[in-house]
Amino acid sequence: MSPVVPDRAAIDAARERIRDLAVRTPLIRLQGGARDDIYLKLETLQPVGSFKIRCAANALLSRGDACRDGVSTASAGNFAQGLAYAGRARGIPVTAYVPDTAARSKVEALERFGARVVSLAYDDWWAMLAEPPTDPAFIHPVIENEVLAGNATIGAEVLEDLPEVATVLVPYGGGGLACGIAAALKAHGSAGVVIASETEAGAPVRAAFAAGEPVTVPFVPSFITGMGGPTVIPAMWPLVRRLVAGTALVSLAETAAAVRLLAERHHVIAEGAGAAPVAAALAGDHPGPVVCIVSGGHLDAAHLAIILAGGVP
Repeated sequence: MSPVVPDRAAIDAARERIRDLAVRTPLIRLQGGARDDIYLKLETLQPVGSFKIRCAANALLSRGDACRDGVSTASAGNFAQGLAYAGRARGIPVTAYVPDTAARSKVEALERFGARVVSLAYDDWWAMLAEPPTDPAFIHPVIENEVLAGNATIGAEVLEDLPEVATVLVPYGGGGLACGIAAALKAHGSAGVVIASETEAGAPVRAAFAAGEPVTVPFVPSFITGMGGPTVIPAMWPLVRRLVAGTALVSLAETAAAVRLLAERHHVIAEGAGAAPVAAALAGDHPGPVVCIVSGGHLDAAHLAIILAGGVP
């Protein structure tokens, strides 16, 4: 299965479909940086604390009555939370397969939303993403058309608030967020580009661009969850190559500093994946205006305490 690029009609339909479950998040200017043209798209303010409510709700609601008996997904936490939140609102049971490296805060949130949580060894979990089961009740968090269209709603909102945006920095996990936002820019005729933010813990997109195809890279689990991985999901590579303009690599220390900056200057708690685009904006020289997708806020309290004290978990 390989997804297609959502057009404007699909994006508009997704916005209408999810409007009672997801909120329209604000775009604010970053305070405390060396530049005054860096903006934050605060998806941390969604009901589930991440952008995933958009794509999960759109994927679930698009299926209509076909999934009334329940659905499942494989997720590091955020997509499953969005699915569980939407499922609870519609009375649909949700099973979430999560890696054993998932943040405890994300697992606890899943349980609060009523999901059945099944923990898998990381390699087994990643294999489920790379080669998804054929069960029609399984909703893939990345390679579904409705997932991309749900993610694209973020790009549509960015363009309404900042039509002249030049660069959108997006954390890269499975590729659905980066490709969805890039599709929205394309559909609306924007000249802005999407850059995939990656960290030294694992940078499969940078390696794939260098090799011309997905390759396996070292991946070290860290306080940054839901981002990185051993390779680009093969089904996403055609879209990534077509829609993503490049990559921005940051260190774990730079990412932790961005978490600290967001907490101190904006009173926003961002998880590592959500702060990585901010780190990339501060460290790079990307054409502006620059928008950073602060994708989620699920950071374990123990990790946050270390970061606020000036350390790196």
